[in-house]
Amino acid sequence: MINALYQFLENNQKPLHEIADKIWENPEIGYHETFACATVCDFLKARGFSVQIPFVGIDTAFKAEFQNGDGPTFAFCSEYDALAGLGHGCGHNLICACGLGAFLAAADYMKAHDIHGKVVLLGTPAEESFGGKVKMEEAGCLNGIDAVVMAHPGKDFAHDSGHSAVIGYEVTFHGKAAHAGASPWKGVNALDATMLLFAAINAYRQQMPPSAIIHGIVTNGGDAPNIIPETSTSRTYLRSTVEELLEPLQKRFLDMVKGAELMTGTTAEISVFHVLYRAAKPNNVMNKEYTKLVKALGEEVLTPTTTGRGSTDFSNFTRVIPGCHFNFAIAPETCASLPGHSIEFKAAAHSDYGFAKMLKAAAAMAAIGIRYLGDQQFRDDVNADFTLVK
Repeated sequence: MINALYQFLENNQKPLHEIADKIWENPEIGYHETFACATVCDFLKARGFSVQIPFVGIDTAFKAEFQNGDGPTFAFCSEYDALAGLGHGCGHNLICACGLGAFLAAADYMKAHDIHGKVVLLGTPAEESFGGKVKMEEAGCLNGIDAVVMAHPGKDFAHDSGHSAVIGYEVTFHGKAAHAGASPWKGVNALDATMLLFAAINAYRQQMPPSAIIHGIVTNGGDAPNIIPETSTSRTYLRSTVEELLEPLQKRFLDMVKGAELMTGTTAEISVFHVLYRAAKPNNVMNKEYTKLVKALGEEVLTPTTTGRGSTDFSNFTRVIPGCHFNFAIAPETCASLPGHSIEFKAAAHSDYGFAKMLKAAAAMAAIGIRYLGDQQFRDDVNADFTLVK
């Protein structure tokens, strides 16, 4: 089966390549991906697929379907948002083409071999910090869907090792301006409060659980060195691979903010700028199947021994139904490193090498979807693993 699916994708790679390239050449940030959505949806409609856009109340989300009789429903995800200023430095143009390719290959195989069930392609916007999938899941986008997968570009082919839960806080301290040289005692220094907050975070690092990390930046530290800063703003991410630790981590952070207020006489304005991405719940059965299938296509597969420290809104999907967020290589072994969100990653996401590897990931995802629809034992194993894993 895997060879037939891969052959289909090779035979139909031209339009997929064109879509990946067009999206790369026209980067759009979260919730503004009108070109990417139109490009994919027009392609699907022209081939007779049912497409809903807007979907679940989001203008740049869509849902495409193919059904052959009654049976389970398996979904693939396509992301297509870019990074502000950098463009597709995370390779979402390839994620889009990968999900689309898997959907097309699965639908073709279902028709050819009379596999019953439904496959769905979810167009999911705004993964980069805005949490498109969080909003989609809350709006019911997974209703009627039994399992879901996607694949992300990177340095290696790898199974889903999991992702951290994350939430982001913006803290603005309010003080009082004064002349920093002539009458500083008349001021209340908001920047001092921000610096004390970061000092508290740094002091906490020694006792912080190994699974947790806090990191942030100062976005506003004042206007001029001769003015006591009246306001100062920072943005901070709180992450943990163990989701249960995120709540005490948040409490500790908010206590630090209160402490900085007390020590400086400022007041703090706190808001969430990055919605909660949950810790992932990778499906072990689908992970093993992806590894086997990719190896069958001649690729080495990395088996990570630790949970990934990054975060994705796809993790929220995996908490509702069985899901996996696989990886595929887009740079040759001669490339010593491939940092995410970089110019180097952006170039690799537009390379023929990266596209060719993406086709193999798409074939493997399609094969997993087909097996889930047509193999009762495999489906039971996937579902049982989801129920057992916390």
